[in-house]
Amino acid sequence: MPMSDSYKKRLANILPQIVDTFGTPFHIYDEKGIKETCHRLISAFKDIKGFREYFAVKALPNPSIMKIMKAVGFGFDCSSAPEIELSRQIGSLQNDIMFTSNNTSISQFETALSNGGCILNLDDISLISKLTKIPDLICFRYNPGSRRKGNKIIGNPVESKYGVSHDQIIDAYTQSIELGVTRFGIHTMLASNELNYEYMVETTRMLLDIVEMICEKLPVTFEFINIGGGLGIPYIPDATPFNLDAMALETTELFRKFENQNGWVPKLYMESGRYITGPHGVLVTSVINHKNIYRKYVGVDASMSALMRPGMYDAYHHIHIHGKDNSSVLKKVDVVGALCENIDKFAVQRDLPPTVEGDILVIHDTGAHGHAMGFNYNGHLRPKELLLKEDSSVELIRRAETMDDYFSTLKFERAILRG
Repeated sequence: MPMSDSYKKRLANILPQIVDTFGTPFHIYDEKGIKETCHRLISAFKDIKGFREYFAVKALPNPSIMKIMKAVGFGFDCSSAPEIELSRQIGSLQNDIMFTSNNTSISQFETALSNGGCILNLDDISLISKLTKIPDLICFRYNPGSRRKGNKIIGNPVESKYGVSHDQIIDAYTQSIELGVTRFGIHTMLASNELNYEYMVETTRMLLDIVEMICEKLPVTFEFINIGGGLGIPYIPDATPFNLDAMALETTELFRKFENQNGWVPKLYMESGRYITGPHGVLVTSVINHKNIYRKYVGVDASMSALMRPGMYDAYHHIHIHGKDNSSVLKKVDVVGALCENIDKFAVQRDLPPTVEGDILVIHDTGAHGHAMGFNYNGHLRPKELLLKEDSSVELIRRAETMDDYFSTLKFERAILRG
């Protein structure tokens, strides 16, 4: 169910005051809900020795949120130098950061291997020769090709730009051994927003099988397997939620069998993002216009620059109007922003209660890939971020962008190369 009843009630009690204090639009996150999900994940996999979640920073790159993860023992999955730096700024050390990048530049590797380094997760066999120094531990991202199917967001593995192919995986570890690497992991990421827990169990089974295959041919053991993220959330009301307990039960059994057969067992790592924060964030925006032509439009003061998932993926985000329920006569409307793009819509032909200017709309499930995917097309500025604390206080954790921010990259020392 989008947005928990608990979060909805706690937010509703103070939403008008929040709007009066901070103004709209803004993303607001629920500290209580995020913590509860973190602890639920840890509890579910407690019987797998060495289990660890590496929160996918790309989902919600805000240090105030990341500190919540760090406090419960999570590491961070980073895909760029700025994400690595963000993780280090809150005190994350070498083993707390996994660098999972693709099409990686030399400068990105330099950042990753500086200041004590991090866990390197290489996306391609060609990247071995581009490392600025050889780390003690190397992980490779495995792409099974036609052996598995992906889903809509990541796509068919055969067509995916990610990972080392099945035919290359032995050679990747062989080359690493020849360079003097002594510690190893293996990773994969095949699906995003997957609601079928059995898909994730099969991903674990696949990686454990690949580990056995590699260990039969090479003198290595593996410290961990990382099954990636991809655990989904039910954006649509009444959709069946992801069955975490069933996944954990069957995954734990796979690890028991592996240990019984081999006398050792790797650790289990994951890199969930959406599952941890997605349901615990909402985009709050105010109605500013109405337009009635071939369709009825409700114009709000947020735009696709604050939440691009509906436009990019045709994704559904549930919406409720503060102080109004669906017992009144509903009207079919498009909820739109101000970009000069027709896909700048938060809802298309959605049945909603009638609105007036000043009404507050709450757009659900923006706690992952919401603010993080923001952009500045049309000169639109990204909104502020707030945190609803466990004590019911509300903290500003990122200010809104300003025009000074927008123009900042145009202030520089002029440089000309003359022919």
